[in-house]
Amino acid sequence: MLVLGDAHASEPDRRETLLATYRTLEPSTVIQLGDLEHYDLPAPTWFVAGNNEDLDVIDALRAGETPSNVHNVTLLASSVAEIDGLLVAGLSGNYAPTKYDLPRDELVGERRRHFTREDVERAAALSEVDVFLTHEAPKGLLSYGYDPGCEHVNALLQAISPELCLVGHHHRHREAEIDGVRVVSLAPAWERTYTLDPDDLTLDSRPTSEGDPNGTAERSGP
Repeated sequence: MLVLGDAHASEPDRRETLLATYRTLEPSTVIQLGDLEHYDLPAPTWFVAGNNEDLDVIDALRAGETPSNVHNVTLLASSVAEIDGLLVAGLSGNYAPTKYDLPRDELVGERRRHFTREDVERAAALSEVDVFLTHEAPKGLLSYGYDPGCEHVNALLQAISPELCLVGHHHRHREAEIDGVRVVSLAPAWERTYTLDPDDLTLDSRPTSEGDPNGTAERSGP
């Protein structure tokens, strides 16, 4: 299973790097951690929305619709899918404290990128999740002289207790055990590509250079 961090594929160079990764590795399944921005892909891809997306596409996918320019893409928005024998769930969007308690239909324009309390409550009700995807990090994973994590993500780790949580948004690789869950923040897709073994959740990674995802592998696991 190919696993990718932020892609920012609205930029031509980033898009070419993303598509080159698919061409080179020929994955059968892909999971991606948000800021995808390109939704016509060569292999089945499940993703969570980030804070940089075509929000009209995201709204359509939330509503169960598939726009004509979308192929091989499934949004995980407080929902779960079985992928290669794993139950993979995701929380789409990022956190804004002033928008968190609003109904989703009151989020307009760029504010549609945020998750709401309702989104978190729906995600918390999911069960038997193996891998949880989130664009927003939990507290305790990253530090910039302050902790940028979101306590609502920590609450979800406690509620659904996945074996593994994968995080996008921050463009750096970090690992920690948080609330009994192995949590990994992914480097962006133009820097590293990852593969996940569905049997033991071992995560291998390789540097990406000018669209070539081959290189020396690094491994992390439980």
